[in-house]
Amino acid sequence: MIVKEFFILEAKMLELILCDDEPVFCRNLRTILQTELDLCGISCRITEYHSGKSLIRDLSPEKDQQIFFLDIEMEGLNGMDTAKIIRSKNAHAVIIFITSHPDFVFQGYEVRALNYILKPYKKEKILSLLHTALNELNAAADTGLLIEQRSGNIRLPFGSIRYFFSEKHSVYVVTQSDTLSFYGKLSDLENTLPNCFVRIHNRYLINLRYLNAIEKSTAYLGEESLPISRSCKQDLSVAYAKYMLNERN
Repeated sequence: MIVKEFFILEAKMLELILCDDEPVFCRNLRTILQTELDLCGISCRITEYHSGKSLIRDLSPEKDQQIFFLDIEMEGLNGMDTAKIIRSKNAHAVIIFITSHPDFVFQGYEVRALNYILKPYKKEKILSLLHTALNELNAAADTGLLIEQRSGNIRLPFGSIRYFFSEKHSVYVVTQSDTLSFYGKLSDLENTLPNCFVRIHNRYLINLRYLNAIEKSTAYLGEESLPISRSCKQDLSVAYAKYMLNERN
């Protein structure tokens, strides 16, 4: 039996990670963010790095409550390559790019960056993106599926689910770290899911936040490739375009 429900996850410390090879920009950004979070009564830990390499060295795998502010133009490991490594380890992290050149921002689609901040910083833009990022983290954490099994109930946040697939009379849930199964039908499950879940085949339902590319009749979710049926291809393309548009607004 599957039940859609709202639940509160175990409290986790919010982490803001700032990475810019110019320390003065990091300090100014930290001051703006810390002041706003203090005013909102939100506890957090803010960490500064001055190179992508040092950030990656300390990167912890799969933490839900993380927001990254990454300078794109850093020597050595640049912000874009740093973001790719972060995304490979944490699908839920919010990534915001910092740059002096807006031409770079289009590369952010590959790592599902939330948005970008142009130097010199504008306080209003920073605060707006901070609250958007917080809302995104809350949306991913507060809703999910409750799967009832003989061994006990398992709660899965929607944001942790990559895709579902069916086989015979069972539905399989594929997350970042595990695959679970339960008795049911994809058609029944589909109506209980948020709009970010889209049918791509009679046997597959994917979470658009994990979709990296669509090529002909194949959907790529990281290193995995899943088939797209002809009847689902147009609906998938439209849904993905709407999803990406909403992510940028």
